[in-house]
Amino acid sequence: MPDRRLRVVFAASEGVPYAKTGGLADVIGALPRAIAARGHDVRLFLPYYAVTRRMKPPVKKTGITVSIPMRGAPVNGTVLEAKGAGGVTVYFIRRDEYYDRKELYWSVDGGYPDNAERFMFFSRAVASAIEALDLKPDVIHCHDWQTGLIPALVRHGRDNGYLAPAATVFTVHNLAFQGLFWHFDMEMTGLPWSTFTPEGIEFYGKLSLIKAGIVYSDVVSTVSRKYSKEIQTKAFGCGLEGVLHGRKSDVFGILNGADYGHWDPATDSYLAAKYGPDDMAGKKRCRADLLKIYRLDAPDDMPVLGMVGRLTDQKGLDILTEVLEDIVRLGTCFVLLGTGENEYHVALGALARKYPKRVGVRLGFDDALAHKIEAGSDIFLMPSRFEPCGLNQMYSLRYGAVPIVRATGGLDDTITSFDPATGKGNGFKFASYTGRALLAQVRKAVRLYGKRRTWSRLVANGMACDFSWDVSARKYVELYETAIARHSERSPAE
Repeated sequence: MPDRRLRVVFAASEGVPYAKTGGLADVIGALPRAIAARGHDVRLFLPYYAVTRRMKPPVKKTGITVSIPMRGAPVNGTVLEAKGAGGVTVYFIRRDEYYDRKELYWSVDGGYPDNAERFMFFSRAVASAIEALDLKPDVIHCHDWQTGLIPALVRHGRDNGYLAPAATVFTVHNLAFQGLFWHFDMEMTGLPWSTFTPEGIEFYGKLSLIKAGIVYSDVVSTVSRKYSKEIQTKAFGCGLEGVLHGRKSDVFGILNGADYGHWDPATDSYLAAKYGPDDMAGKKRCRADLLKIYRLDAPDDMPVLGMVGRLTDQKGLDILTEVLEDIVRLGTCFVLLGTGENEYHVALGALARKYPKRVGVRLGFDDALAHKIEAGSDIFLMPSRFEPCGLNQMYSLRYGAVPIVRATGGLDDTITSFDPATGKGNGFKFASYTGRALLAQVRKAVRLYGKRRTWSRLVANGMACDFSWDVSARKYVELYETAIARHSERSPAE
């Protein structure tokens, strides 16, 4: 049991199993449970999306309706409650006008034009619901721009009396997504105009919700140690590097964990065969199953390279497509699952048609297939331009797929270059963001793949790595205590 039982409220825009577009949902599906497992009282707030409703989770009405003034008129939302996994109580903010849509954030033409209203309402509704439910939180833990308004409401909200004692933690999962909106949307924030300054939430004439979270939270966290340093530089700071550097003593990096309850080849129900470090026979069957799914042909001495993720420059698709044909010519098979920018859909599709037995591409997202790729691949590619944390490299290690990554963010924190002389290391990584640098590491990996005993040592090193959420949860509880201490030291007038 903990030294003291903290009351922790999470607020996020997505979380598995209820709604997911990316890694944030995986974190929200796992971290609250890991905190609760350490003996703390944990509550989670999410929007009630159409995708959530279609899942038919066992929700009940709380009888609470929150009324938020938006553009001069009250907007109502209802609060639903469900028992989540691991003893976490989940609350949903339901407002069908805002959340009963096909996608969480995006329409066909880009972001929904009322995203400012949708997520300002969500943040303010969470603040009101916390009071209506009388949760008395010690800490409110907010995630990314969609909840960045909450720390500002705690500090400067017009009706902040109930929340004022709560410490706030704001986690930046990806600084590139900032929640920038028209400055006249200020009227929907519930904040005084005095906060719309360069020292507050103003960002080059616009309103920045991620900046609100950074400026007004008691502490800021990011999802890896390396990324916490990178975002304080011009190369990765997205214009906020000065703000973050000014708060450097309050910025912490805590690596995300891997949910081994969902990602473990010894128990994974998606796989053609289960396996583990003491019995790898099942991995060969998983490899054959993956090749069958993609209708590819690879002899045992040809490594299968896998990749899962968004097809964007951030994920390194520009340098990958530059050299992918060269990678195939090294004597490899390549499988990919993902969706993103059309230029990469076209380029990858053309290569798959040119090498129909060596390149397989599936556009879209399929959780079962993602698991099969991790299990069936010998090598997993993550050549990201930047990567705040990354989870797939952790999954790959557990599944015996050797990662090749660019040395950035959490990829740099989790992957150590393998040294055949010492037998130490768990993957391959490169620093220069070029196709040539990526190709050099693939070439090195392909050569090593032919040395079965050395390759087996490398695979075993990776499978022995432990990136479980329990380690990260312990560090977050320590961060909560830091936030509480910083909150108590801060003058009420600040």
